[in-house]
Amino acid sequence: MSEIDGELGFGGVIQRRRSALRLSLAEVARRAGCAKSYLSAIENGVKGAPGEELAARLERVLSFRDGELVEMALWARTPAPVRADVEAMRARDAAGRELAKALMRDGIDASHKSGRLAELIAALEGESVDVDSERTEPAGVERVELPMEIPLINKVTAGYPGSFTDLGYPARVADEYVRAPDVHDPDAFAARVVGDSMEPMYREGDIVVFSPAKVVESGMDCFVRLEPDHETTFKRVYFEEDDAGREVIRIQPMNSAYGPMVVERERVAGLYAGVSVTRSIG
Repeated sequence: MSEIDGELGFGGVIQRRRSALRLSLAEVARRAGCAKSYLSAIENGVKGAPGEELAARLERVLSFRDGELVEMALWARTPAPVRADVEAMRARDAAGRELAKALMRDGIDASHKSGRLAELIAALEGESVDVDSERTEPAGVERVELPMEIPLINKVTAGYPGSFTDLGYPARVADEYVRAPDVHDPDAFAARVVGDSMEPMYREGDIVVFSPAKVVESGMDCFVRLEPDHETTFKRVYFEEDDAGREVIRIQPMNSAYGPMVVERERVAGLYAGVSVTRSIG
């Protein structure tokens, strides 16, 4: 509903629009075909909203959108218990839409951990929940936190920078996911290592999880995205200055068979710290 849901009430909406149009009470009453005293009583809340016919005439006189004032009048005349039921249904519908968005955006594990999942489910059931209060479990039951699902978006070259694609998926969406128990960043992503420039610490096929939330410091192993072609690589990075005092980043392989690459800071479109690595046994 529109303005009628605010503190103004139906009469307040009428009065505000009439004042905005600089119309007198008598002029509006005359055009709408009602008594000035009756219109005054509506504006001051002494009388409730009028019937549909007068509401439609007031709608035209006060230049409301077609049907807007009639809808307001009908809503204002609706019994309070019915309005409460309608508002509850609206709230549940909104919670349902928000739940769907949260699950798509953050995933079920992150939504559960943040308490948002419980909050939205409670709203769907017409209840309320204090997500900031301490959660308790039945006696003898230990609550288990499931690791969040992290999208495995593609691959990252542990060699010289190569082309990269996230396959056009929306953020946090992928065909394959991995779990990392100690990672709680909802924007975290994983990539499979290709190449040998980060051996012996990382091998081809390893899956590295990167966290955009983690502050990158010199000496960290990072997913590096370079401009202008969005090339990417997986390397240890160092923040340095060149002879002219300009900020540069040294992209350093761990395999001595590869040499470092030094690039201006402006060429680096993204730096994401590695926070977890998993590999197959064998």
